Amino acid sequence: MSIKRDNKPLSQSSNHVLPPPSIFRIFGAILYDIIALGAIWFFAALIVLVFRQGETVASGSIVFSLYLGVVAYAYFGFCWTRSGQTLGMKCWKIRLVDSKTDRAIGWASAATRCAAAMVSLGVLGLGFFWAIFDHNSRTWHDRLSGSHLLREPAP
Repeated sequence: MSIKRDNKPLSQSSNHVLPPPSIFRIFGAILYDIIALGAIWFFAALIVLVFRQGETVASGSIVFSLYLGVVAYAYFGFCWTRSGQTLGMKCWKIRLVDSKTDRAIGWASAATRCAAAMVSLGVLGLGFFWAIFDHNSRTWHDRLSGSHLLREPAP
């Protein structure tokens, strides 16, 4: 299912609403995205290493950490604003949509979602586990960014 630019919302398929993904499916997608992000960070660090002519970055460098944060935001933001899916989300048949329009989110929502997801992870994953108890199966970062996840139907 691709992003639709017409008036039909993404969360509807044959006149029924798509269900939210299970927490296990979400964590599966997160695991895949951690692997993808590791590869992206490897090449991002390689670029820095080339510009520094082989000299390593000091351990704990705040500038380098911010750089990697921007690279991570670029990956997630690009994927979420274009198709609503990262590599991991595609593999696990999950799509992110704006809660109001049921279409791809914008860059501001992507920034909010990215920051809130880091907080959700930082408190021992409580922001993710919140979806188990939420009546709409939404995480903290879903609610803060005005977005939600959908489980795509099998082809």
